[in-house]
Amino acid sequence: MSQEKYRELQELLRKMGKVAVAFSGGVDSTFLLKVAVDTLGKNGAIALIGDSESFPRREKEAAEEIAKSFGVEFLVVKSEELSDPRYTENPPDRCYFCKHSLFSRLLKLARKEECSFLLDGNNADDRGDWRPGQRAAREIGVRSPLMEVELTKNEIRQLSRELTLPTAEKPSFACLASRLPYGTPVTSEALARVEASENFLHDLGFGQLRVRHHGDLARIEVEPEDYPKFLEPSLRDRIGEALKKFGYQFVALDLDGYRTGSMNRGLAERKKIEH
Repeated sequence: MSQEKYRELQELLRKMGKVAVAFSGGVDSTFLLKVAVDTLGKNGAIALIGDSESFPRREKEAAEEIAKSFGVEFLVVKSEELSDPRYTENPPDRCYFCKHSLFSRLLKLARKEECSFLLDGNNADDRGDWRPGQRAAREIGVRSPLMEVELTKNEIRQLSRELTLPTAEKPSFACLASRLPYGTPVTSEALARVEASENFLHDLGFGQLRVRHHGDLARIEVEPEDYPKFLEPSLRDRIGEALKKFGYQFVALDLDGYRTGSMNRGLAERKKIEH
């Protein structure tokens, strides 16, 4: 089934002509860019990378390296969502304002580069979660080819393995602002604190994780199989000392473990009450 969808994706891209891919270097956008380059040629696709304080430096650098390895032109676009109070106030639809601003900039650049379409990496599984950014993408006219051909995350990972892409097993990633509870102002300081904390934990060998920012408290989510590491006194002390240096006063391990959309739990409960 995934091979059939892969061929459908190729045919869809051929009909589009030259395209610009909103590129983060994640599993989905890397796969989409690779297929676009293989299908349309190196002159038929470009990568547009958003440079934002909510996008970790190491992720941006990794995205640039991947684009270079594909031999495709890439351009970096500065994002300015922190200048928009509708974003920094951190309402439940925060992502809408960020994506609307960023995609508007990317679309303008895509047209300048004579691209017929701006594409994002949303896949068929992305219909199920709270994603205001998708509404912004639709309003602006961004296409989501992976979603259009019904490719799921698991299928994309499998196809990425077959293409020997470096992102095939890469953990899912969301912007750093998603670590802050709704209503907590999004500031440069908070984003930097989260980024430094997650970088430190990744450097210790932890894979999929989140450092949820609750003011002076850092709530760490990791995979359950990584719990034993936190029981090692020396490592536990190192983690606590490091995160306190980054600005937290308290450091806690969430016993529910890593899960996507944990900050959306309150939204679901609120909707039940409202209905």
